Amino acid sequence: MRIDFTINNGGDAGARYLTWAPSPLRLRLLDATPGPDVAATLSEDRQPNGGSIRFSATPDGNFTPTLKVSLPASGASVTVYVRGKFGTPSQADGDVSIVVGGPAAELGRLPVMVRVRKNANQLTPAERDRFISAMAQINNRGTGRFTDFRNMHVAGRADQQAHGGPGFLPWHRAYLLDLERELQAIDPAVTIPYWRFDRPAPNLFTTDFIGVPDALGTVGFSPANPLQFWATDGVQGILRRQLGASPGAQAAPNILTEAQTLALGSAYRNFRGMQGNPHGSAHVSYFSGSISSIPTAAKDPLFFLLHCNVDRLWAKWQSQVGRYDANVAAAYDAGPTPTSLLAGHNLHDTLWPWNGIVTPPRPSTAPGGAMAGSSCVPAPGNAPRVSDMLDFQGVVNSSAKLGFAYDDVPLP
Repeated sequence: MRIDFTINNGGDAGARYLTWAPSPLRLRLLDATPGPDVAATLSEDRQPNGGSIRFSATPDGNFTPTLKVSLPASGASVTVYVRGKFGTPSQADGDVSIVVGGPAAELGRLPVMVRVRKNANQLTPAERDRFISAMAQINNRGTGRFTDFRNMHVAGRADQQAHGGPGFLPWHRAYLLDLERELQAIDPAVTIPYWRFDRPAPNLFTTDFIGVPDALGTVGFSPANPLQFWATDGVQGILRRQLGASPGAQAAPNILTEAQTLALGSAYRNFRGMQGNPHGSAHVSYFSGSISSIPTAAKDPLFFLLHCNVDRLWAKWQSQVGRYDANVAAAYDAGPTPTSLLAGHNLHDTLWPWNGIVTPPRPSTAPGGAMAGSSCVPAPGNAPRVSDMLDFQGVVNSSAKLGFAYDDVPLP
């Protein structure tokens, strides 16, 4: 007997990625014969330092290391649920397998990955190298798909879509998600790591990773680092002038700590003040150069690690205070009417540039096209709305999950 696996409602290899949120797992006997149903047990087989997974008969049930299932002899499918064990993410693609054990022998196995965003300072060398390789490939010495992402984060009306209102956090969540999905099209094991800018990050600020600036601010890389060929706007290189001590050695004292940020308030209208500090402070406290100005910040790869941490702080705040439901006023700072805010910041507005709208007050161009899709989840669709960015782990609606998670942000 053999098993047919369908995970995340997809049969292709791109669907074999898990987070902390439950994923549907459909099982059926391929060569069923008339007779009684087959008793089977689901378990995991981990490689050393691999991810760990848990199983449940229902999405809201108790997730355990093993699960007994009865597989119909008719070949009908059975659906159960699997998710990553919080605190034990994968380090490599396929480093943990779903194993189906039968009465006398193993019936089948499916390699999967518990794929979550991690602290950049704690990545393994292999994880680091996969990320920088994917970034270098999407940049392609200034001629690649990354050009669209650089052109999304510029001055003028584009700036108004992304900053200065309550849509700041949702817009950047969509921005990171789109880039991450494009990186995963290059290497599906990659996620965007985050820079804990309130702590020293000695493993991040090296020539092997995000680079080290010289006295003039030109960022240098080791000979093996493909980011040495990074180019934007037709110019090769990254300008990042260090101000004072290296963030690899110490954290800037003026940046709010994680604890201080999470204490800004239990309502979004208070929490979103973090756009100024720590977010804005992180942009200008360590470096001048590209990353310190909105029109040029996205020219520096470090920008995306900074914003991944901003998004992580929002995610952690959501988890701690339960702010996933767009219908709860404290989950978002909506205006007095559904259209009272600038377009792109109202709760049910579509987000530029993914909506393709190029008439005022939106910008006159929409670089990049529709939101990149995922084999793991259907959300948020081609043209996401502000509201689509809130329930990223599918806490309120399982079909709303966005397919990413953070290593230190559990399900509530």
